[in-house]
Amino acid sequence: MRNPAARKTASRNWKHPFAGSAGLIAALVTVAAMAPDAGAVTPVPAAKPASRGDIVIEEFAPSVQLVAGIPVPVKKRDVPEGYVASKPELVLYSQLPAKDYFGAANGPAPLKSRSIGSYAKGCLAGGAALPKDGPTWQVMRLSRNRNWGHPELIDYLEDLAKDAPKVGWNGLLVGDLAQPRGGPMTSGHASHQIGLDADIWLTQMPGRRLSGQEREEVSAISMLIGPLDVKNADRRVDPRKWTDTHARLIRRAASDKRVARIFVNPTIKKALCDFEKSRDRAWLAKIRPWWGHHYHFHVRLSCPAGSVGCKNQNPPPPGDGCGANLTYWLSDEPWVPKNPPKPGEKPKVVKKRPMALAALPRDCRSVLTAN
Repeated sequence: MRNPAARKTASRNWKHPFAGSAGLIAALVTVAAMAPDAGAVTPVPAAKPASRGDIVIEEFAPSVQLVAGIPVPVKKRDVPEGYVASKPELVLYSQLPAKDYFGAANGPAPLKSRSIGSYAKGCLAGGAALPKDGPTWQVMRLSRNRNWGHPELIDYLEDLAKDAPKVGWNGLLVGDLAQPRGGPMTSGHASHQIGLDADIWLTQMPGRRLSGQEREEVSAISMLIGPLDVKNADRRVDPRKWTDTHARLIRRAASDKRVARIFVNPTIKKALCDFEKSRDRAWLAKIRPWWGHHYHFHVRLSCPAGSVGCKNQNPPPPGDGCGANLTYWLSDEPWVPKNPPKPGEKPKVVKKRPMALAALPRDCRSVLTAN
């Protein structure tokens, strides 16, 4: 253990390896797998108890180890028992939300393509980017850098875009796929984590290339005729907006054998049930009613071959899904609050704790550190 004078000198001279926002982002991208055999850990000095019980990295004595020259935070169990540091704001980076790690990655993991984990708890190795422009598609919201997916998803989208004009749809406006290395997103989605989900707008591609600014600012068009969360609401699509061409596009999207599910608003599911007049209604089983999804439809592929550790959902229930379950979705029960807030009272918002890195499959740490 250093003497007090040495500790004071170290406090003045040592600079935290992740100091500054740029350093933090770099550290998040390159944080290593934290395996037990990762290397020797710098001893952590004793410190005065903090006002809360977070285990943290001291400014004057970094509890980090170097793995291939990369500063890696120690695991929680590597910290001496009973140690509490004096600066709670410097929480061990292993305790940061997983979305901070994956949201900081600008490029894909240079590994064999593989979807790892489940749609809402996983990551993506060897991701591919959907080009921002194609003959019959344009990617929206480019600033998000979410046009990444498993190569199987990219192939699927290009096939769907190619066939879109055959059903009368000019071309696709493509929303979020996944981040370059998948994982939890910094905002907007619980799923889209393993590169097998894609949002496709219910708005046709225009006959020109949209500018970068337009791709950030143009809004998708809701298919709802009115609000859903009032008693006895008219829960239909708006006939001035919804067309049979929308239905033909979604039928084409669902008919691909790679597709596991397509999520749409319950009002759209009802419109699709009414649209299909033939006996071939098998594709309707893949169309699942869900909250939101009135501006876009959400395609989800099954796990591709070779994606060890990828977890499919259970198959949809038998039948076309146009019966009693859909009747429930179109009733007041799912939408109208049973105990609405009183006038002037703000509705209570329950915030979920962000998913920790430790909650993801272990292989996702290798995805983060691959370079």
